[in-house]
Amino acid sequence: MSAPAFALLPHPAPVADDVRAAAIADPAFGRVFTDHMVSIRFSGAKGWHDAQVMPRGPLSLDPATAVLHYAQEIFEGLKAYRLDDGSMALFRVEANAARFNASARRMAMAELPEELFIAAVKEIVRVDANWFPKVAGGALYLRPFMYASEVFLGVKPSAEYHFLVIASPVGNYFKSGAPAVSLWVSEDYTRAAPGGTGAAKCGGNYAASLVAQSEAIAKGHDQVVFLDAAEHRWIEELGGMNMFFVFEDGSLVTPPLTGTILPGITRDAIITLAKDAGLTVREERYAIDQWQADAESGRLTESFACGTAAVVTPVGKVTRGETSFTIGAGGPGQTTAMLKDKLVAIQRGQAPDPYGWVMRL
Repeated sequence: MSAPAFALLPHPAPVADDVRAAAIADPAFGRVFTDHMVSIRFSGAKGWHDAQVMPRGPLSLDPATAVLHYAQEIFEGLKAYRLDDGSMALFRVEANAARFNASARRMAMAELPEELFIAAVKEIVRVDANWFPKVAGGALYLRPFMYASEVFLGVKPSAEYHFLVIASPVGNYFKSGAPAVSLWVSEDYTRAAPGGTGAAKCGGNYAASLVAQSEAIAKGHDQVVFLDAAEHRWIEELGGMNMFFVFEDGSLVTPPLTGTILPGITRDAIITLAKDAGLTVREERYAIDQWQADAESGRLTESFACGTAAVVTPVGKVTRGETSFTIGAGGPGQTTAMLKDKLVAIQRGQAPDPYGWVMRL
């Protein structure tokens, strides 16, 4: 199907220029929002309909709305960039559209045609183009999401859905100023189990991670790292980022996609960039005991996490129980920095894009 035309409902009172300029001068991640949002409805009778770009505002939900009771909800996260020539671009939006539908299938939700997903993302960037922040690492973070909107109490897939896209001007994800993050290994909580929803980008996965994340913060760490549910031995991912390990021979390891971790789009890009740089990348299980032993022996030289929000983030220190170990010199390593620089240069149009990842608007 072709994407329908979007009805534009202009904001009657958009944020004033001076107020907007102050808000995006140094925005905290996910705290500032643009004037508009995209809304599309689905019903079994009509299919996808009522596509609108409208003023951002509160949603009105009946107390019996299905999502509030049965948690049928999925989302995506991607960024739009302002390039050096003043144009705008999206990074791997087709991959986000495909992953969105993979999540929808797992959560028994209606699939959104990929061309409609992409059109909706383009619309929000176009209408709120004056919200791009000029800070280092600045971008428009885009949050497409969908929830079960049928008013019904009964355990079944919803017959109605509401898809929306909101946008948030952002700078760097981590504000601590530290050269690398500190991780807490959760040995009491797991993020996902085989056969569960670990590979879907649904809110429940993140809700399940919050108690462990809170524990990590309380103990003075930046993030939590989860182990597998079966053996509590194999490293899986952080609360919202995939992991990579760099060894003294230059090779990289990342946990395999076995259904319990999110197939990160940044993760996939890093694998491609590393292989094209002549590095060996292995997708294989890596145990927490081995991580510590390799770090202490010097065989492991770097570790980093990656994701849309934080891009590429070096790991400096890891704590499990009463034991801590340092990765390399405790700061960014050469391979981590090289891969981040390559990725960011493509995202921002500062380097050739042989992969067709960048969609200019």
